[in-house]
Amino acid sequence: MKIEEMHRRILTEMDLSREIEDEELMEVIHRVIEEASEEQYLPLQERISCGKELFNALRKLDILQELLEDEEITEIMINGTRNIFLEKDGQIQESDKHFVSEAKLEDVIQQIVSDCNRFVNESSPIVDARLPDGSRVNVVLKPVALNGPIVTIRKFPKEFITMDKLLEWHSISGEAAHFLEMLVCTKYNIFISGGTGSGKTTFLNALSHYIPKTERIITIEDNAELQLTGVANLVRLEAKNANVEGEGAVSIQQLIKSALRMRPDRIIVGEVRSEEAIDMLQAMNTGHDGSLSTGHANSPKDMLARLETMVLMGAAIPLPAIDRQIASAIDVIVHLGRLRDRSRRVLQITEVLDVVNGEIRLQPLYEFEEKGMKNGKILGELVKKNELSSEAKRLAAGY
Repeated sequence: MKIEEMHRRILTEMDLSREIEDEELMEVIHRVIEEASEEQYLPLQERISCGKELFNALRKLDILQELLEDEEITEIMINGTRNIFLEKDGQIQESDKHFVSEAKLEDVIQQIVSDCNRFVNESSPIVDARLPDGSRVNVVLKPVALNGPIVTIRKFPKEFITMDKLLEWHSISGEAAHFLEMLVCTKYNIFISGGTGSGKTTFLNALSHYIPKTERIITIEDNAELQLTGVANLVRLEAKNANVEGEGAVSIQQLIKSALRMRPDRIIVGEVRSEEAIDMLQAMNTGHDGSLSTGHANSPKDMLARLETMVLMGAAIPLPAIDRQIASAIDVIVHLGRLRDRSRRVLQITEVLDVVNGEIRLQPLYEFEEKGMKNGKILGELVKKNELSSEAKRLAAGY
């Protein structure tokens, strides 16, 4: 008997007119599995696997639950009911799992988005959400998704990734980590750039733990993913999508403006993508030193160009004025990347200097230099290139 047939038989035997406890459900599942094993022999291990799969289908997130519990999986890509792809150790492979029906997959999607007060349907077919463990979820439904509901889940490690762990993985050198600790403690404004999947949120989390625990910190995110611990005076803000009537949306831009009235010592913006960039830069320029944020870009120079574009999306400001705002606001850019061996590394630490002849000057402080390969892994290190030019904040803090 196939798992789909067992699922149908369980639904037939259950009294759906009342609330059924987990213990009662498990009894029905075990009975159906026993009946199935009488029709066709099932080894003990397969019975246990079927029982878990059926319980997850009826009580949790169906086959998705098992994939979420597998800590080796870092990304789950669901392309309709039949095609599920997984990322393990940086390699993408196809799963042998699939949903029994499109309706079941849509039920799981609605369960995910409703748990974080979001909604998605045919009239509003795209949504970003998160799971209770902080994993990032993107959903696209019909009619936009032609081959059925599309779900992409970026999982985060259950164990908090500290800077010590990044050092252990050789993602950063000890000298560079100590340098960044000094920058955070002395309130330099730091921007983290990198491509998709380069580890920006993880690195921001690790970096934020250098912030003194006595400060008042306000975090602003599209989906709450940051995991600051040990901070008593912490305010966590999350953007809100519009409701079914298209009302009630609260943007990152609005949250930044509100945060400025909350007497923050530091503001951490999970990621800037659009016109909120101008408000973030103004916050950095109006006494909120030590602020942190991230953005998508291929290099520190590209990050500055993207910030220029984002500011222009929200305000008709001359480009020279924008460049002066950026150069005054951001002190250091930390650029992350994913190398061809799929490892995530800090590739550049760059100081933002000033504007000369209409161009923002950058000074490399550390750059990753490749030394070769061993056992399929890239060997290399962050090499110091220059000393930090702007020492005012360091000296003011007594370092």
